[in-house]
Amino acid sequence: MTIKDRTDNNQTKLLGFNIKGLTANRCTTNLLMGMFAAFPVALALPVDALQVQVNPNNPQLGDTVSVVINLDNPGNGNNPTVVSGDKSYPAFEIAPNQYRAFIPTTPLEKPGTRTIQVSGDGQVQNLSVQVRNHKFPVQRINLPPGKAGVDATEFELKRVAAFKALQTPQKYWNGSFLKPNQGRISTIYGVRRYYNGEFANDYYHRGVDYAGAEGSPVIAPAAGKVALVGKVSQGFRVHGNVIGIDHGQGVTSIFMHLSRINVKEGDIVKAGQVIGAVGATGASTGPHLHWGLYVNGLSVDPTPWRTKVFE
Repeated sequence: MTIKDRTDNNQTKLLGFNIKGLTANRCTTNLLMGMFAAFPVALALPVDALQVQVNPNNPQLGDTVSVVINLDNPGNGNNPTVVSGDKSYPAFEIAPNQYRAFIPTTPLEKPGTRTIQVSGDGQVQNLSVQVRNHKFPVQRINLPPGKAGVDATEFELKRVAAFKALQTPQKYWNGSFLKPNQGRISTIYGVRRYYNGEFANDYYHRGVDYAGAEGSPVIAPAAGKVALVGKVSQGFRVHGNVIGIDHGQGVTSIFMHLSRINVKEGDIVKAGQVIGAVGATGASTGPHLHWGLYVNGLSVDPTPWRTKVFE
């Protein structure tokens, strides 16, 4: 090999080394540039951690509005908050990172737009729901002597008010509610009334009446805990013999005018379990069952709870 050949070979090796080094440097540079370029893009991606679903989306007066909230990052463990108007409604966990609040509507309210503010995951969402009007029928009731003008006792009012205000975190019910008695429906929810010719202001029929025969069985429409048992002998002059079931998460059922009570306070009952019997105790014109369903302290129409599932 000549001196020239050795020189050219050395130059080629040197040149090859430089090319390889340059290629490696370029790869490293491109990789770093790619990493830095991708980093700000990742930060700029939108984070939709608060997802809210309202059902039904076109409610009418008397309906229960369900607000379901999904959180990606519950954070400090605090439940999300739900506010509508000047009232706040508790949101209870129904699945991992999923919460639900109930907003009741009644015949005494006006139809129109409801604004619902949901806060969670450090975010706030404002939603608008249009509540449709619902015209309720009017009845004229003539109470017989001894029943007309019956006033509830203070003890009765306090016990019933405390029961309706329950907001137990535990959810007892599962699926749609059952019919609590096999009698025909004699009075629907929301009816406005005249009693002995006098209109009852701020009154609507807070439940559904079943014209069951005296002594016919009354069953629990859904699972729950018996939180109220009252008797005429204890001063329940209007409600008569009464049972209250706490279904949990602000949902309660009350059963009035019973002739018999088969349960005691603290009992856990299953859907379909016999809890009492139809009667005519308290302020009643005849044997029937009054079933009232309350959500966060207000009487709502039980019918949707029997025809669809509020899980």
